[in-house]
Amino acid sequence: MELLDANKSKNIRNLIVILSVVIPVAVASLFVINIKGYDFSFLPPIYAGINGLTAILLVLALVFVKQKKFKLHESVIKVCMFLSVLFLLCYVTYHMFSESTKYGDLSGNGELEANELALISSGLRMTYFLILITHIMLSVIVIPMVLFSYLHAWEGNFDKHKKWTKITWPIWFYVAVSGVIVYLMISPYYHH
Repeated sequence: MELLDANKSKNIRNLIVILSVVIPVAVASLFVINIKGYDFSFLPPIYAGINGLTAILLVLALVFVKQKKFKLHESVIKVCMFLSVLFLLCYVTYHMFSESTKYGDLSGNGELEANELALISSGLRMTYFLILITHIMLSVIVIPMVLFSYLHAWEGNFDKHKKWTKITWPIWFYVAVSGVIVYLMISPYYHH
């Protein structure tokens, strides 16, 4: 990897800050945007699969760095970053064109009726929301963490890169794994 000069580095830092604000705002706007007439119901298992593959590759990247196979580590991290962008595009597309799915809504009418609430174990429902909330919160903060961690390596500041990744890697891994878990828990309630 060719190291960055100071001017390019400053521009990339500014871009990271902008992306770290714009991406969560764009995702949050999906709560008010819903375009009718298109069916992207095939996307949730795809983006859950992307999350699963990202988690596996993050473990592989960790193994490579521990084995001091830095070029392989770098290549796998680049794939993980590409997969994260692909995930985001699929996620945004699906939610832009689909109604929100409520956990426990067996009838698919968008409301939780008494019989549906009775079928849901409160512990399971609470577990789902705990995983979902932590997944969402950490997915917001992991964006700048991943990008700055990568930037430190790109700048050749490997001590700083290592310090950042000790925090970033477990959060990124949790976001990827919890994304799969959230999908598996909500998928019985998808209605097409």
